[in-house]
Parts: sequence; C-alpha cells; structure tokens
Amino acid sequence: MKQDEFIARVKDLAEAQTNEEAERGIRATLETLRERLAGNEPNNLADQLPPEIADPLRGEGGRDGFSLAEFYRRVADKEGVEEPEAIRHARAVATVMEEAVTTGKMDHVRDQLKDEYTELFGQQGAGGS
Repeated sequence: MKQDEFIARVKDLAEAQTNEEAERGIRATLETLRERLAGNEPNNLADQLPPEIADPLRGEGGRDGFSLAEFYRRVADKEGVEEPEAIRHARAVATVMEEAVTTGKMDHVRDQLKDEYTELFGQQGAGGS
C-alpha cells in the first residue's frame, strides 16, 4: 500500500476533514503503539508500511504495558483532540494497518497486547496476505 492510499483510507474511515488531520491521527497512533510494543516489534511492523507512514514506529519499543484506555488518552494528547475523536482516528489507523500488513505480523503485534486491545485491532487473522 502506498502512502497516499494509506492516508486516504484513514481519512475516509476516521471521517477526517483533511489529509493533515488524518496524518496527525496516523502519527499519534503509531507513536503510541511504539511506546506499547516491546523490543524490535515496532521496527518489524514499520518495515511493512510505507516509509513515510512508518517513521513514528521506528526505534526501540517502549515496553510500557498500559491499558487500551491509556492508549486512547495518549493518542488524544499527542493529536491535541478530544478522546472520542482520537478513538475514531486510532481505530481507523488500526484498520488500515490490518489491510497493509501481513496477517503473521499483525498476529505478532496482537500477541504483545492485552485482550482488551481486540477492540482496536479487530479479529485475529484479519490482516492482509
């Protein structure tokens, strides 16, 4: 999936008004995901995304085991938006990631997250090929 396609899909799913709003949601969600994932998992995930999209994932994982509610709070803070909007953006980003990344890679990501994150990432095995 190309950068412009990724942004357009997030914009559509998140009901964002502009590409810039969608891009802020993408960056905030991926930065927060990097904080939550351990070890090299963020880099492995970034390798399967368009390079311009993947940058916020680059680096060592944070290994910070926070809840989904805290995940959404951090996304809202990073984006500078209210939590309901941040939740909508984060879910849109997660859905588009499911389409862009292999099923096996998404399974590795899910393995590191608590069961409550199912709401964010959807069903196991729902990723691309």
